[in-house]
Amino acid sequence: MPHRSIAIEPLDERFESLRLELRRGSVIVAVLAQLRTEHYGYALRKALLEIGLDIEENTLYPLLRRLESQGLLASEWREEDRRNKRFYRLAPDGELMLARLQQEWQDINASLDRIL
Repeated sequence: MPHRSIAIEPLDERFESLRLELRRGSVIVAVLAQLRTEHYGYALRKALLEIGLDIEENTLYPLLRRLESQGLLASEWREEDRRNKRFYRLAPDGELMLARLQQEWQDINASLDRIL
C-alpha cells in the first residue's frame, strides 16, 4: 500500500483561517455594542475602525441585514446631507442579546485568562 502524504497548509494560511474564525463572533458583539447608539453603515464602520476594529464593507452590510432579519436591529431610511442613509440601532431583542453575549464573552475571557 503506497504511503500518502497529507497536504498541510502553510502556517500563515492556517493562522489567517483561525484568525477569521475568532473574529466572526467578536465582530457581532462589537456591532451590537456600537449600535446602542444609532449609526448609518459608513459611520458605524468608521466608529469601529477608530477603536481598532477594521470591518470590510462586504462583511459589515450583510451582517447588518442578517442581524436585522433576526430581530436584533431596527433600521430606517432618512435623509442626511441631501443623501438617503439607512440608520441602524439595537432593537429591544438586540439589547437582551447583547447583555447575554457580553456575559458569555466575559466568562470565556476569564477562562482563557486562567488557561493562558
